[in-house]
Amino acid sequence: MPTRSEDPFVPRIRFFVLALLLFSSVLLAQERRVDPTWLHRYLPELRDVQADLSSETCHFKPIFGEGDRENRVLQSVARFGEARLDASGKCQGTLYDREEEIYFVLQGKGVLEYGDQSYPLRANDFTYLPPGIKHSVSNSSEGTMLVVVMGFKIPKSVSIGTPSPQPKIFNLQDVKEQTVQGHPSSVLYKLLLGPREANVDVIDDAYVVNSFFWMDFAPGGTNFPHHHETAEEIYLVIDGQGEMVAGGGMDGIEGRHAAKAGDAYYFRPNCTVGFYNQNKEGAKAHILAVRSRIPLPRDED
Repeated sequence: MPTRSEDPFVPRIRFFVLALLLFSSVLLAQERRVDPTWLHRYLPELRDVQADLSSETCHFKPIFGEGDRENRVLQSVARFGEARLDASGKCQGTLYDREEEIYFVLQGKGVLEYGDQSYPLRANDFTYLPPGIKHSVSNSSEGTMLVVVMGFKIPKSVSIGTPSPQPKIFNLQDVKEQTVQGHPSSVLYKLLLGPREANVDVIDDAYVVNSFFWMDFAPGGTNFPHHHETAEEIYLVIDGQGEMVAGGGMDGIEGRHAAKAGDAYYFRPNCTVGFYNQNKEGAKAHILAVRSRIPLPRDED
């Protein structure tokens, strides 16, 4: 007996089903995207967002953490961004029970409100803001004031003491440069802030921050690629240019990325990190960096 011919719509239905399965597989693959081991941001390309300190005259530009699209990657860092104050502008006061902050003045001059007292600030000043005390900053000049705002989460397992009645404010130019063991002499460090149990930094009051420091790279200098097993780190290129090291391959060769002023990099624990100043016959390069310890399993809430 003659066989019945196949319905002409059957091949089309099969094709549609196959295409739908392939499309679903692509969507599933996208949903399974893993967190990156490092992040890069370029300040001039970032937009302002509403933050705790924001006001009509105080604008916050998130770099990493709060307000950034990939803030869930970070563990101990609550925020790392730039506050831009208009002439005579003022930020909203903030108070965090279990966060410590660092302010670094990039440009301009102003006033730090700490508790019920006021203290002057100028370019390259830095200060530690402990948990449990209200603080804010205002611009006392006719130009724009820029402040790097850094916040770090303190695990509940860490006991917090009474905040100091007065802030410690220092200026970068008053901190001596020095070499650091394990790194070449082609980069000099200014050790600005560290943990409470230390005695090597200008300010040793932090609960979570391992080190807040300034790096001065000689032409052709490097700090050699390295990694930190229990800490995350952020580099902000202040001036100069070179190659930032972020991650690497199984062959042990580090990944290099062109870097210039305004580039910021976040590195997860164990990610290879480093910098090469490519101006071998030219200018220096300077990087502002902060490293904070991640919560260990016993510290998790």
